Amino acid sequence: MQKVKIPITLDPIRTAQKQVTYDGIVLFEQLPRLLDVVVRNEGEVEVKIHFRKDEQGISVVEGHANANITTICQRCNEELGLDLELDFAYSPIGIGKSSEHLPSCYDVVEMDEEGEINLHQLVEDELMLAIPIVPMHEESHCRFSEKPLSFGEIEAEDDKPNPFEILKQLKKDS
Repeated sequence: MQKVKIPITLDPIRTAQKQVTYDGIVLFEQLPRLLDVVVRNEGEVEVKIHFRKDEQGISVVEGHANANITTICQRCNEELGLDLELDFAYSPIGIGKSSEHLPSCYDVVEMDEEGEINLHQLVEDELMLAIPIVPMHEESHCRFSEKPLSFGEIEAEDDKPNPFEILKQLKKDS
């Protein structure tokens, strides 16, 4: 099966009425915020997005994304490979419209002035949320050493009088 590129923007209401499914890819180079996090910018995100109307007649954007990224381990500063796999469900609303009527199982995505949503940005948001806040190898696989990271000896400063010594004396006197 040939991999197709996911469209950047589209009208989610019309697409949901037609019950369209997109099965394809989004290249890393089209996701600028993700590029700030990954070490290598070559690669792609496998995405499957389905547009439909639910039982209440609400337009829904459901999807699944897969990506293999390489980032930096915050413990040892070496490369760390992460397999990101995520599911998402959104319901589009107009600019400035209330989302109180939507069920809690759907996240909200706001349409632009033309009534469209940016699918690449939606996928990028989900990937950014799937990356751990502090990405690290497992301790058993990390090259981090418990050895002290300082060089040389730390010399103590001249013995200064403790400023709280006066309070100690006052406490004894009372």
